[in-house]
Amino acid sequence: MSLIGTLTSGVSAMRSFTKALEVIGNNVSNVNTVGFKGSTVSFADSFSNTLRSSAPSTGSSSNQSATQVGTGVRLSQIGTRFTQGALSTTGLNTDLGVSGNGFFLVSNPADGQVFATRAGNFRVDDNGYLVTYQGYRVQGATGGVAGTPPAAFGDIQLGTPPTGTELTSFSISASGNLTEFYSDGTSVTTNQVLLQAYSDPTALIKSGDNLFTGFSAAGIIGANPPTAAGNAPGGNGLGAIQAGTLELANVDLTEEFANMITTQRSFQASSRLVTISDQVLEEIVNLKR
Repeated sequence: MSLIGTLTSGVSAMRSFTKALEVIGNNVSNVNTVGFKGSTVSFADSFSNTLRSSAPSTGSSSNQSATQVGTGVRLSQIGTRFTQGALSTTGLNTDLGVSGNGFFLVSNPADGQVFATRAGNFRVDDNGYLVTYQGYRVQGATGGVAGTPPAAFGDIQLGTPPTGTELTSFSISASGNLTEFYSDGTSVTTNQVLLQAYSDPTALIKSGDNLFTGFSAAGIIGANPPTAAGNAPGGNGLGAIQAGTLELANVDLTEEFANMITTQRSFQASSRLVTISDQVLEEIVNLKR
């Protein structure tokens, strides 16, 4: 049993450390991905074979400790780190970075599915919608006109300029207000980018393209759908929006390479367990010669 156990422990460790190297490799490969959140790996020991159970003391004897032999290691969790990434200045007014807590919400116009994202590399499409690079529409408060702030929740879209004027530019403030400026010198706040926070963001599911789903498991904080009162950037624990910036990946290459070295050495040590077990088994098989 001891030899088989050693072999099993080595194999379980090699399997676990291989997954850890995959996670590290994914972190390193996304070091330049906008809004990327790196992952960490946790391990746990496997079931232990109990050779002798523990027992309480009696009137004539002391208590007895348990005697157990572990059977290896297993992958306990691959969790996502939602620490703040550095904000890099781009100068584009459609690039939005969040300084603090909260996620942008974007909707797929094809099926209406909503995703969360920290990647704010947006653009304005030919229909005036503020969208991601793949065409998903940014969500927020809409419908603002002169004298009336935006209130309805939906796709953020540039408004129609007043008769006889043209839209010359627009800006997005730290609180998410999208203000349009017209050729006659007037301006109107037509939309407001809103953010969504979660009580346990580590429960969000990565869906690729910097998008997350799994909102119910993560625990939505505040109104659902979001409202201008409860989900405005800069309030209720939400971060502020920094227009003209993008949040970079929160991957520390120094830390990742250090983890890669320790994980690689751990894999090598585990492979030695398999090699030594094989050598001992060979000696046992050859005892009769």
